[in-house]
Amino acid sequence: MFDLISKYQTQLLDSFWVTIKLTAYSAVLALILGTIIAAMRVSPIPVARWLGTAYVNTFRNTPLTLIIIFCSIGLYTTLGVKLAPAGPNDLAENNFRFAVLGLSVYTAAFVCESLRAGINTVSLGQSEAGRSLGFTFLQNLRLVVLPQAFRAVIAPLGSVFIALTKNSTVASVIGVGEAALLMDTMNENEAAPLAIGAIFALGFVVLTLPTGLLFGWLAKRYEVAR
Repeated sequence: MFDLISKYQTQLLDSFWVTIKLTAYSAVLALILGTIIAAMRVSPIPVARWLGTAYVNTFRNTPLTLIIIFCSIGLYTTLGVKLAPAGPNDLAENNFRFAVLGLSVYTAAFVCESLRAGINTVSLGQSEAGRSLGFTFLQNLRLVVLPQAFRAVIAPLGSVFIALTKNSTVASVIGVGEAALLMDTMNENEAAPLAIGAIFALGFVVLTLPTGLLFGWLAKRYEVAR
């Protein structure tokens, strides 16, 4: 095991760095998109609620592998949509950005549902107090409801982002050079599947454990007093 780590040290660091970038970019986009979809889900406008519900039901129940392949083959190869400028590495750059897009739209459905659960914990009187002050729906949501909702769902959001880190391995199906792709390469070249599995399992524990500890600490730090 240690011989393999020494032999593939540079590739391991590079591949896990790609995994970290996939997770970080996707987490930010999923948080923004999930918040917008959650606002649509609780909107007083029926069409917005219907669109938000349709989004969640569609992407939450679609396999992530299918979404990633559609983004790469459907949008990039078939329709010619490009997310990166032309250049010597445009194929790899486009695949990376389409992987981020696929991970973001998929994870946003789970962020939305976590956040909607947090919105439901905010007492009705808080919203009514905001409306009595003349706040519009968006002002009430932004200034009164969402700050309390985010505090209530810090721990569930941590679980969503840990799942996102592990789901990033699906990006290997379109050739993104993250950890799972290197694991496949090592399994083809080395006759040590248990050691290789242990290396990557340890790598993902190292990535996800601090995330869980951080969100657990934040949940206790900003816990809403009832």
